Parts: sequence; structure tokens; C-alpha cells
Amino acid sequence: MPTVSIIIPTYNSEKTIKETLMSVQQQSFTDWELIIIDDGSTDNTVEVIKNITEPRIKLFVYENGGVSTARNRGIARATGEYLSFLDADDLWTSDKLALQLETLNKYPKAKVVYSWTSYIDEKGQLLFLGPQFSFQGEVFKELLQKNFLLNASNLMIHTDVLDIVEGFSPEFSYAADWYFYLRLAKNFEFALVPQHQILYRQSANSMSSNIEKMREQCLSMLDSIFEDAPSQLQYLKDISHSNFYLYCADLYRKKIDSKNKKNLSSAWENLHRAITLHSYNLFKKDTQRILIKLFLWQLSFDVAKYSSIDFGKR
Repeated sequence: MPTVSIIIPTYNSEKTIKETLMSVQQQSFTDWELIIIDDGSTDNTVEVIKNITEPRIKLFVYENGGVSTARNRGIARATGEYLSFLDADDLWTSDKLALQLETLNKYPKAKVVYSWTSYIDEKGQLLFLGPQFSFQGEVFKELLQKNFLLNASNLMIHTDVLDIVEGFSPEFSYAADWYFYLRLAKNFEFALVPQHQILYRQSANSMSSNIEKMREQCLSMLDSIFEDAPSQLQYLKDISHSNFYLYCADLYRKKIDSKNKKNLSSAWENLHRAITLHSYNLFKKDTQRILIKLFLWQLSFDVAKYSSIDFGKR
């Protein structure tokens, strides 16, 4: 029985899956099995995987059921003492498994461990290093306010947590990761590897590109979590919603271009909702950064509008 079961859901991932699998094969810790659940790919993903010589890979092909269902199918087939999840376009540093295991062994009360995230572009080039959160132990309160784990390629968990916390919810396909993490944090302590070990690929096809659906599902998910949250944490609900509206505002801000003013309007709308729910957010550096960039975009649109007017005509 392997120590770690790695679960990768794939769907039309032919362009990235080979590099992702290489990052697993290059792990310094080698006692793992890799369970790939292909979720009904219509491109050459399956063929690419089959052409890779690796006895620790187990490939299972299903009809499309969504990423949550794919991950749950992987969990059902896992035999390791620990589970780790990796998306088919993300990468790990070579010491990811080793250091996360070492940390869990060092802190036996923790059942979950996470690392910091770096961001890469579609070609695999580093864009920037993600934030260095330091939350450890009981992190439910912090995770209610913000998904500081950032992506689904991060965690390693002890398999016995699944006796209490079920897997990923198909009900919240755009919020399934955060929902899973919150249920883990409500029951178990977290540990941290303070290193950037996750390389998260930003692409136009990522879930965050469909901002409206993601916003709707994440807010609905948060409402369901707060229904069962302790009374002493209910004051965090507006803060949590505000932080998420702020996140959406920044996503829209990143999608603004000279031909698309609609995303500017959507960014302003989400920023307004964020500040209305929790005015303190206005004083945060991240909010002010978004605000300045939106003002600059607004100015550029206004200048373009007035420069196109011929004031000589009557």
C-alpha cells in the first residue's frame, strides 16, 4: 500500500497533462500512487497519458460528471494513508510531498497540511509569488473569511478524515474546493509548509473565468456554512461576503480591456457591494489598489469617449 494517493481529474487536458505528470514523477518522495480520473475528455488527453511509462499511474476513464464527481471517484479508488490533489494544468515543486509529509509527522494533531502558491502563465512561466499566509491549528475562522488555500492542488490530508468529512460536493461545482476545506477546518487542525510549492496555472479556461456563476455558487455555499456555524462567528458573515465581492471585483478588473467596458461596470458593482457590506475593506491596500486601477480605466474610457466627439459640428 502506498503512503500517498495523488488524485488528478482530467478533462481535455492534452496541452498540460504531460508537464503535470512530470512534476509528480520528479517528487523526491517516491512512495505514491497516481490515480487519474478522466472525466470524458474529447481531445487526446487519454492517449497522452497512456504514452507515459509509469507503473504507479492508474488511469480510469468515465463519462463526464464534473470535477467534483471526478475527484470523488479518485478518492474511492485511493489506497494510500494520505491523499493529495492536483489539477491537470498545475505543477508541484519536487519537494512538495516530502515536506508536507514531514510536517504532518511533526504535528500529529494536524490532519491537513497546505503550502504557499506561485502563479504561472499558460506557458509555465512564473508570473508572481502568492501571499504567505501563516494560519495553523484551528483555522475555521480564518477560512470563513477567505479561501487562503487558493486552489485545489494544495492540500494533503490523512484519509481517516473522510470518516467525518465527505468528499467534494457536486452541488457547488464552482465552490467545491472551498466548501471541502471549510468542512475539514471545522473538524481538524491544519499545518503549514511555509514554502511556495504549488504552481497554479492561470488561463482563460479556468473556473474563475466564469465569474458570475462562481460568485453565485460561492455566496450560496457560504450561506449554507454560516447556517451551521457557531453563534460567536455569525458576525463574520458580512465580512466573508465582502471579501468575496472584493475578490470578484479584482477578477473583473483583470478582464477589462479597451473594447470591453462591461467588465469595468461589473468590477465597480462588486467593489461597491464589498464596501457596503464591510466598510473597513476600503482601507485595505488591496482594495485601494483595485480602486486606483478602476479609476484609471474609467478615465481612459471617458477620455476616449470625449476625444471621439467633433465639437466643431452643430
